[in-house]
Amino acid sequence: MVAEGFMVKGSTTSAEKIALLNTNGITPYQIALSEDGIQGPVADFLEDSEILIIDIPPGLRKVTLPVTTKTFVSKIEKLIPYLEKSSLQKVLFVSSTSVYADENETVTEDTVPNPETESGRQLAEIETLLRTNPNFDTSVIRFGGLIGPDRHPVQMLAGRENLDNPEAPVNLIHQEDCIGIILKIIEKEAWKETFNAVAPQHPTRKAYYHKKAEEMNLAIPKFASGTASVGKLISGKKTEEILNYTFVVNLL
Repeated sequence: MVAEGFMVKGSTTSAEKIALLNTNGITPYQIALSEDGIQGPVADFLEDSEILIIDIPPGLRKVTLPVTTKTFVSKIEKLIPYLEKSSLQKVLFVSSTSVYADENETVTEDTVPNPETESGRQLAEIETLLRTNPNFDTSVIRFGGLIGPDRHPVQMLAGRENLDNPEAPVNLIHQEDCIGIILKIIEKEAWKETFNAVAPQHPTRKAYYHKKAEEMNLAIPKFASGTASVGKLISGKKTEEILNYTFVVNLL
């Protein structure tokens, strides 16, 4: 975004990253959201800003169900009053395809969310909180599984045995396309929209991770056989058509 000519502010919870942001032309702010409130100069961070991108990990992957508090929802609820008082006009919320259930069907943005995880449930609730707020226009991006130069899910699966759902399709997206889609939404002023953001290639889990393990010289993951696979195929056609976006990274 800096390279595209935007004036960019960036928040980090870590004092050590302040210098890193500065070096890259980003005005840095140390801000931390919690269920009890916000630490740091959030009002200054939002001042004179027109667009806010909220991209915060829910941090609920290891949560034991049922939970009694909406931890991630509470953090965003603490942020919203600051957004309402600011100069913000647009909000871009990074969500996840985990808001959809594994129902062995093709999923579009018209599919009603039916999350099966606590992370997915809280993401879906935050989507609604932001979209229904009249003080700013919100668009939501539901990213699939994230891959990048130093991140690939096969690294966590390598050498494991008896893995579930060998015939389920993968729904992944590369970092380059994540950034490209965010830029396109801003460029096209595609607000008050929801976009599924996943690469258009959907090989099976077994075929894809077997191939990637071989390419990366990792131990081949072994999948269970004899049981029906459960999953979903996320369609990103709306993203390609509305944003006129061509995915850069081919998963195959």
